[in-house]
Amino acid sequence: MASTAPDLDRQIAQMDDELLPVPRHKLHRWPHFAGLYAAEHVAATEFVIGATFVALGAGIWDILFGLLIGNALAVLSFWLITTPIAIETRLSLFTYLHRIAGDSMSRLYNWANVIIFTAISAAMITVSATAVRLLFDIPAQTQAYPTSFEFILLALSVAAIVVLVAVYGFNALTEFASICAPWLMLMFTIGGLVLLPELAESVTGNTSLTSFSNFIDVAGSTVFTGINSDGEAGIGIWEVIGFAWAANTFSHFGLIDMALLRYAKRMRSGLATGTGMMFGHYVAWISAGLMGAATAAVAGISIEVLEPGEVALHALGAAGFVIVVVAGWTTANANLYRAGLAAQSAMPNLSRNKATLAVGICVAVLSCFPFVYRSMLPLLTYAGLVLVPVGGIIFAEHHLFPKLGFSRYWARYKGLKHNVPALATWGLSLIFGFSLETLDLIPFYYLFLPTWFVSIALYTVMARKAGAAASYPEAEAAEQDFQQRVEALHAKQADTTNYAPIKDTSGLTKVIKAIWMVLGLAVPLVLALRVLLGSPDMATYEANRQMFYDVTIWCTVIYFAFAYWELQRSKALFNNQAPKQASTAS
Repeated sequence: MASTAPDLDRQIAQMDDELLPVPRHKLHRWPHFAGLYAAEHVAATEFVIGATFVALGAGIWDILFGLLIGNALAVLSFWLITTPIAIETRLSLFTYLHRIAGDSMSRLYNWANVIIFTAISAAMITVSATAVRLLFDIPAQTQAYPTSFEFILLALSVAAIVVLVAVYGFNALTEFASICAPWLMLMFTIGGLVLLPELAESVTGNTSLTSFSNFIDVAGSTVFTGINSDGEAGIGIWEVIGFAWAANTFSHFGLIDMALLRYAKRMRSGLATGTGMMFGHYVAWISAGLMGAATAAVAGISIEVLEPGEVALHALGAAGFVIVVVAGWTTANANLYRAGLAAQSAMPNLSRNKATLAVGICVAVLSCFPFVYRSMLPLLTYAGLVLVPVGGIIFAEHHLFPKLGFSRYWARYKGLKHNVPALATWGLSLIFGFSLETLDLIPFYYLFLPTWFVSIALYTVMARKAGAAASYPEAEAAEQDFQQRVEALHAKQADTTNYAPIKDTSGLTKVIKAIWMVLGLAVPLVLALRVLLGSPDMATYEANRQMFYDVTIWCTVIYFAFAYWELQRSKALFNNQAPKQASTAS
C-alpha cells in the first residue's frame, strides 16, 4: 500500500537534515566556494609537499608547467565529475552511497575515511608541533619515530587542544578558519619572495633579481634543479602533473566533496575550486620549495629532514610560527571532525562527540611519529586510490544506468541488505590498482585513473546481472512521491527562513575592513617587495628582512583581531535582523 502524503511528511520530519537533499534557499553562489577552497587548500602541508618536490629532483620548468597542467586537470575534475552529481542529487556522498549500496558498503567506506582522515589530522598536528618545539628548545625530530620525550609531550598537548576543539568547539573554529584564507595565501607567497635574494646571492654573488629569466636561473640552480637528494636525475613533468592531479582524487574522482558542492547554485561553482588548486597547490607549493631550499642551505641540513617550523621561521620570522600553527591547527580540526562523523556513522550507538573523542585519541598517538607528515605525498595519492573506486560506482549508477535503461537505486528497490556488486567492485578495483603498482606498469601518481574506469565497468556488468536492468515501477513511484514531499517541505521552509543577504554598510565596519586590508595585508606585501627589489647587497638585504620580520608579526596580530571583529559584527547584524525578516515573511 502506497504511503499517503501525511505519512511521508511525518517520515521526513523524523529524518536528520543530512539525509535529505539541500533545499534551494540554502544554496550559495560561486564566491562562497572560491573562499572555501582557498581556506581549505592553503594548509601547513604545503611546506611538506613543496620540500618533497625539491627532494625528488623536479626541474624548474617541470614544476612551472607540470603543476599548472595537473592542477588545471584537478579543477576540471571537480567541475565535470563532482559538481554535476552534487547539484543533481543535493546529497553528500555518504548519504547517496547509502541509498545506492546499503549498510555494509557504507560502513566499510566510513571506516576507510576514519583511517585516512585520522592520518591527515595527525600529520597536521605534528606539523604544528614542529613550530611550537622551537619555543621550548626541543631537538628537531629527524627520524621516522620520536627521539625526544619532550617532543612526545608537546605533540600530545597540541593534539589534546585540537581534539577538544573538534569535539566541543568546532563552530567557533570554523568561523576563525573562514578569515584565514587571505592571510595564508599572502604569507605563503611573500615567504618565497623574501628568500629569493638569499638564493640569488648563492648563485650569482648578487642579491638582485633583474628579470624572470634571472629568477629561472636562480630557482633552477638552487631549488628545482632536476637532481634528487641522491644526486640522480629527478622526476619529470609527467610525475609532477600526476601528483598535482592525484593529490585530491578522493575529493573529485572519489566524490567526497559532494558534501560541499551540493550547496552550489550552479555548475560554475565547480570552477571556483581553482582558488585552492591554483593558489594553494601551485603558488604555495612553489613558494614552499623556495623557502625550504633556502632554509636547508642556511641550516646546512638535508631538505628531507627539515621541519616546516624551521622553514616558516626563517622565511617569515615570528609570523612563520603563526602560519604553521594556524594552518596546521585549522586543517587538523576539519579533518578530525570529518573522521569523527565517519566514525559515528560506522558506530551509530556512539554520539558524534564520543566518536570524535575516540578517533582523537588515535590521532594523538599517531601525531608523535614524524614519518606521518613526511609521507603526505604518497598518503594523499594512496588515499585517492582507496576511495576512487567508490566514486566510480556512484558515477556509473548516477550517469550510466539511466542511459542504459537500468534502474538507479535498484538494490534498494529490490530489498537487498547488501549490494554485492558494489562490494565486489570495490575489492576487485583495489586489487587491480595495487597490482599495477606492484608490477610497476605506470607511475603510482596515475593509478587512480585506470582504477576508476575499471570500477565503472565492473560495477555496470555485475549490477546488470544482479538486477539493475530490471524495472521497479512501484518503488520508483514511491521514490518520486517522497522527493515531491521533500520539495514541498523545503518550499514551506523557504517562506519563513529565506532571509535576504544582509550587508553591513556601516562606517565603523568599513574602517575595520580597511585596517585589516591595509595594515594586515598590504603592509607585509610592500615590505616583502622591498626585500626582494630593494636589496642591492647582503647587508641591505639582512636589514630589510629584519624590518620585514619585526613589522609583519604585528601586522598579523592586527589582521586577525580586526578581521575577526568584522566577522562578529556581521554575525550580530544577521542575528538581530533575521528574526524580524522571519516574522515579516510569516
